[in-house]
Formats: sequence, structure tokens, C-alpha cells
Amino acid sequence: MSTLLFPLFAQEVAPAKPLLPLSAVDIIIIIIYFGFVIGIGFYLKKFTKTGEEFFMAGRDMTAWVAGLAFLSANLGALELLGWAGASYQYGILAVHWYWIGAVPAMLFLGLVMMPFYYICKTHSVPGYLALRYGQAASMLSAFSFAGMTVLMSGVNMFAMAKVMETVLGWDLNFSILVSSLTVAVYVALGGLLSAIFNEVLQFFLIWFGALLIPILGLIETGGWQGMVDRIHKNFPGGDYTHAWRTLGSFDDNPMGINWCGIVFGLGAILAMGYWTTDFLVVQRVLTAKDLRAAKMAPILGAAFKMFVPIIVILPGLLGLAVLPEKLVGENVAVAGQHTYNDVLPLMLARYCGPGLLGLGITALIAGFMSGMAGNVSAFTTVWTYDLYKPLFNPKGADSDFVTMGRWTTVLGVLISIGTAYLVMHAASIMDYVQALFSFFISPLFGTVLLGMLWKRGTPAGGFWGLLAGTIASIGMWAAVKYDHNNLQYIALSPHAKDMAENMFRSIWCFLATVIITVVVSLLTTPKKDAELHGLVMGLTPQPEEGSYPLIHRPIFWAGIIFAVFLLLNFIFW
Repeated sequence: MSTLLFPLFAQEVAPAKPLLPLSAVDIIIIIIYFGFVIGIGFYLKKFTKTGEEFFMAGRDMTAWVAGLAFLSANLGALELLGWAGASYQYGILAVHWYWIGAVPAMLFLGLVMMPFYYICKTHSVPGYLALRYGQAASMLSAFSFAGMTVLMSGVNMFAMAKVMETVLGWDLNFSILVSSLTVAVYVALGGLLSAIFNEVLQFFLIWFGALLIPILGLIETGGWQGMVDRIHKNFPGGDYTHAWRTLGSFDDNPMGINWCGIVFGLGAILAMGYWTTDFLVVQRVLTAKDLRAAKMAPILGAAFKMFVPIIVILPGLLGLAVLPEKLVGENVAVAGQHTYNDVLPLMLARYCGPGLLGLGITALIAGFMSGMAGNVSAFTTVWTYDLYKPLFNPKGADSDFVTMGRWTTVLGVLISIGTAYLVMHAASIMDYVQALFSFFISPLFGTVLLGMLWKRGTPAGGFWGLLAGTIASIGMWAAVKYDHNNLQYIALSPHAKDMAENMFRSIWCFLATVIITVVVSLLTTPKKDAELHGLVMGLTPQPEEGSYPLIHRPIFWAGIIFAVFLLLNFIFW
């Protein structure tokens, strides 16, 4: 989530030679994968005739399918490459983005927020805002989100192309063309249904491909303790294997952050905002067949999320143990040297021969396409239902929206191609993307949370609070860009680094959103209670999940998962 993780994007560096030469077996595996995902799109086209089927997969997914798609939409190769590099740079501190930065928020979504989303049958988070606050707040969030998704889709596309160029020697333009056409075909044909089934397939491919490194790496190092001993021997001056022990102050750890930034900025604001209001992931849960499945989907996702560090963080830690010298972290790679983002390819090259290498590269490709397809399908739904329908065709037939959705998919991919080439020429594009992410997520979380928990919130309060929070976030980002010394005022320490600024900026813009929403709401007229049924806690009767035994209830499994989450944090303290 930070620019520190992606020096890959900072500047074009001509690859000296491919890191990983592919055998014929590897190439065949990759070709089979591309053919399979396109085939899924053609097969599922006949099941996506209506708007509900195309945009919401017919709302007929089981908790397992919705939960895996929910997690897979976030588990892209940017995650695999970026966080493997981050764990090489920061050590196990990177695990916070998978534990405290995900698990509590996913459980909160399942138990608290999903009933409101599901009961009102919204197609999107901006759709919920339209019902709760009115069109002004909905339009503001829809425009912001639509822009963010196509930009992120382009970043995924360029990331895939750049890695294929660096790792395999493939032409950059060829990689962009192949990835974009493949995603455009299967999403345009099968809509969200096709995206979800491919995401479930990609989830297993990513795990099977990425598990090779931690298994073979731990065998080489002699298990976890052997790896830790090697890391301490290689880098005696740093603590790379404790998650909380070094967070007492900003200058005790390489991230330049303290526990307040992690707990409140990441855990309470940014993570809660992302997992509960980012439509890219929430859309998958909304496809569940009933309320119990909708509540169980993010809970199941949280269970898997706790163990994703095995394939994402552990390769970076193993890199610290087995790679001969620390990699280059600067934005411009030194000729002949590798950056943090090369950790995963270097580990693949170390452990994977013909066949296994093809499986590992296919896992990377699957991850990139999963992230890109998630952004494109979310953009299509938000554009069609939250912008096109209310602004241009409020009385349109259902078939009109399906047609618009198919064409918007193609349009979204074309725009993504454009942003992919913009990334190529922008020296700080990932910094800009991270800024956009914080502009959208943290203020939106404040607006949605108040809307669900406080019936006194008014349409004017929702709009002006969301706008104020967004402007506050942009203002703080601009202030640091203008003078980097301003970071110490935002993060409350002269020792803070960029990662801390991201976390503390989220806190301040969230508070700005809440304060302005409350003040404006108290000065304006709220909606009547009758208009808020199904939208606000206290005015929304909770439907029965069914007469299930305790072991089948969402609250039971949420408790089990939270207990395991606490245990893991204690073990790696």
C-alpha cells in the first residue's frame, strides 16, 4: 500500500537479461491457463442475461465461493511481489497488513455491516450512500471510486507487463496487450460471475504456485529457527523477526512508525475503511445467496487471510536468510543489481526448475489478472448503476444496463491501458496511487459508519463530511509534498517516515469527516425514521439466519478466528 514497496514503478530501467528462462513445459502451462480463463468467460456468458446475473452474479453464491472471491480480489501479484519485497526490507513488521490490517475489519464487515448492505439489496457502496444520504454523497463517492479503480487496474496491468519484461524478457507492449485482452474477454462475456469463478481458480493457483518457495526455503534453512538464526547472522544490527517488540517508538524500527500508527491508523481506520467500504471487495460478498452466507463469506476470508503471510511475507524473510547480500532499495536500480521487488523472482529462480517454474509464473500472472479483473468489474458496476443510470437513463430497461455493462468493461480496459502507459512515464505513480487510495477510503469509512450507526446523520452532513475528509487528506498529502518536514506534524514525530504519514493521515481525515458530518447534520433536517428502515442500526430488524446449531453460526466462527488472530500476534510478538 505504500510507495516504499514499489520502486519498480519509479523509473524505467532496461533489463540486462531475463532472470528466469522458461522451458517448453513452462510455456505450455502458461498457455493452458490463458485458454482456460477465456473458456470460462465463453461458458458463463449464457448465465448472465439479466442485470442481477451480470453485475451481481445472480446473488446465488455460497459462502465459500463468495469468501474466496472476496479474498482473491485483494490477493493480486502486486501483493505477492510488493509485500515479499517489503518483508525483505522491513522484516516481519509487514505482517501487520495481513493481521491487524485485515482480520478485525473482515470480521466487523461480516457481523456488523453486511446485514445493512445485504438487506437494502444495493449493487454498490455508492448505491448504499444514495439510499442513506441521497444522490450528492453517492455521486461524489462514485466518481472518486471509478477513477481509482481504472487507475489501479492500469497499475496492475503495467506491473504484470514490467515484471514479465524484467523476469522473462517479454516485450512490454505484448504483455500489456495479452493481459488486457484476456481480462476484457472473460469479464465482458460473463460479468461478475466470470470474474468470481476465475478469482476462485486464481486463488488456488496462487497458493499452489507460491507455496513452493516457503516449503523449499524452510527445508534449506532448517525450519523457522534455522531461518531466524541465519537472519540474525546476516544482519546482526536489526530485528526482523518480531512483529510488536520494536514498535515502542518511531526510531526503533525500519518503518519509522509506532504502535499507535499501526493500531489506529492501519487497523482502526485504513483497514476498516478498505475491507468494509471498498466496493472492489464488498461486491464479492454481496453476491451471496442469503444473509447467513453474506455474513460467513468475509469471516471465511479472514480465516484464510491470517495464513496468506506464509506465501507473501515468508519468502521475503527467507530472502534475508539465503540471499548473499541485501538488495538495493532506492528508486533507481543500480545496473546489475536487483531491487526489493526482485525478491520473489529471485527466490523462484533459486528453487524452481522446469514445470515448477511455469506453475510459479502462472501464479504471478493469475494474481495480476485477478487484481485487474476485480477493478474492471467494480468500475463497470459503479459506472452503470451509480452514474449512467441516475444521470443518463433512469428509466432504462434491464437489458440496456447489461449492454452498457459489457461495453463499459471494454471501455474500462481501454482506459486501464492508457493509465498503464501513464505509469510508465510517471516517476512517482505509486505515491500518487497510494494518495488516491487514502483520499477515498478513510473519509468514505467515516461517512458510511456514521450513516449505519447514527440515524441523525443528514444528506447534507453526509456530503459535506465526505468532501471535507477528502479535501483534508489531499491537503495533508500536498503539504508533505511541498515540504517533507511537515511529515513530523502529521505523524507527531520528527523520526516518522512515509509509512507513518500514510497511517496518521488516515486518522486525521477520518476525524475531519466525522466532525463535519456531525456538525452539519445537527444544523440540518434529518430524514424521517420511515425512510431509514433497512439502512440504520436500531431501525433495521435483523432477519433470522435460520435454526442452525452454534457451530454453524457466523458469530461462533468469528470468535474462533479472532482467538487465533490474538494467538498469532502473541507468538510473533
